[in-house]
Amino acid sequence: MHDLHQNRHSAVLPSPKKYEEQIPDRTESMTSRADICVYGGTPAGCVAAITAHQEGNSVILVEPGRRLGGMLGAGIKPLQDCPLPEAVGGLTNDVVFHFGNHPPDIVRRFHEWLAEAGIKVIFEHRVRSVTRNGDRIDTIQLEPSPPDKWGVPPPESESGEPLSISASIFIDASYEGDLMALAEVPYRTGRESRQEFGEAPAGVGHITNWTPIDPYVIPGDTTSGLIPFIDEDHGLPIGSADGYTQAYNFRFYLTADTRHKAEITAPDDYSPDTFELVRRYVEHIKSVSTSTADQLDRLRAVFPGWLNSGEYNYQRASLVTNAPVGVSRDYQDGDWNVRSRIWRHHIDYLRGLHHFLSTHPDVPEEFRRETAAYGLDAGVFPETGGWPHQLYVRVSRRLKGRYTLTHADVLNQTDPADAIGLALFGVDVYPARRIARRDPGTGRLGVATEGDMFIGGHMGTGRPYPVPYRVITPHKSDCANLLVPVCLSATHIAYAATRMEPVFCVLAESAAVAATLSIRNQVAVQDIDPEQLRKRITERGQIIAWSPPESG
Repeated sequence: MHDLHQNRHSAVLPSPKKYEEQIPDRTESMTSRADICVYGGTPAGCVAAITAHQEGNSVILVEPGRRLGGMLGAGIKPLQDCPLPEAVGGLTNDVVFHFGNHPPDIVRRFHEWLAEAGIKVIFEHRVRSVTRNGDRIDTIQLEPSPPDKWGVPPPESESGEPLSISASIFIDASYEGDLMALAEVPYRTGRESRQEFGEAPAGVGHITNWTPIDPYVIPGDTTSGLIPFIDEDHGLPIGSADGYTQAYNFRFYLTADTRHKAEITAPDDYSPDTFELVRRYVEHIKSVSTSTADQLDRLRAVFPGWLNSGEYNYQRASLVTNAPVGVSRDYQDGDWNVRSRIWRHHIDYLRGLHHFLSTHPDVPEEFRRETAAYGLDAGVFPETGGWPHQLYVRVSRRLKGRYTLTHADVLNQTDPADAIGLALFGVDVYPARRIARRDPGTGRLGVATEGDMFIGGHMGTGRPYPVPYRVITPHKSDCANLLVPVCLSATHIAYAATRMEPVFCVLAESAAVAATLSIRNQVAVQDIDPEQLRKRITERGQIIAWSPPESG
């Protein structure tokens, strides 16, 4: 193993070669061994693997899909959710921020980066089970997980001889935290109450986007049931805990250019009745819009949504938009049978929405023509028919670690001594539910969303807050050789501000250095010297304390 006190590794961007060598290879040996196993080829997972390699370890990276880079390369740009790049150091600043803004290029650069380092990557396999030896993970067993033609992961499978990986340290860098969960490490899902951590914005929130639409199949008849895409209201008071979490969606690209347009076809089971909520919402827009231009703007909020940075995103200011609401609550702790169905549901929802708005006679003709002209941009995601290879899983499981990040941390009201990186963003939560609800003022029946908020905007408080090492480490009795830089220990509110890809990457680099110290000193990850960790990561260029740059 290399000397931990060597000079900061010079970050050189990989040359454009060896990409094809990283195409999935299923001819793996049945058992592999490494110093460090990183699970999840997210940007954080890639940074962790590179860092572990640079620090002198043997490394295996496991990616359930066939492409590296997670959401960077599936629509989000490296600097898109980083309002203050000066607060980011290490490999994230030196390398990842320079991967460009075009998804295929970003994916290619991640593949080249790992290939250039000679790091072994096992593609199209995901963790099936975990074998522990006391308080340590000994081995993980993998099952094949090749995605379908549109990038949807398969349901659970018992077929095939599983691959096994043993390692001294495991880093779970996945968006779902499956390795953590299968290792029986405690975690949270859903929303905490306001009282549990003293967070004013926590729990069930006030309704938003209330619209006077009758929610029942037979208008006025409560016994006829709710129309599709509306949840029963659980009726819990404001501030209560519940199992919901914020909506997911795809960050997708559209084009009307026939040279690289992939047609958006209707699902096989398409029925216009499924989109009755959309029809009623269109009728509402037509009834309140003051001009054709205003009407079209409101309809574009439904589809394609919000044009973010070249790609389309969920428009949270609209009652109905380009993704389903409420199903994320089942994804976060679901098995792959459930998740595969939900992933497919997001695709089929968007396909059906496009078809409805292109063909239904209640939709204004001008908007029907405009929508029908759009197809997915297959030049951006050519291997999956224009569909992004990653669903935007904004939050799922969250580790119950030695420190729980809360809204107080986001507001810079704490000063943890073991900071391993900085974060900065507002509390960014997309709707958790769409429910039937009476208007609080008039008592009129309608439909509303609930749960969305954006506290402080992109800049949050304007001052980066420290993220302590303890949020990526379980309690020692729960697991002594696991680090979790993505599904980190935070409340639903704090995670909503911390969940940005640059932050995950920063924490992953620090996690890999911590893993190295744990191996070198033969101690649990909880027992490494925090000052030795902070010294080494700052040598690597990490920024762990904020000093505003001098003006002028």
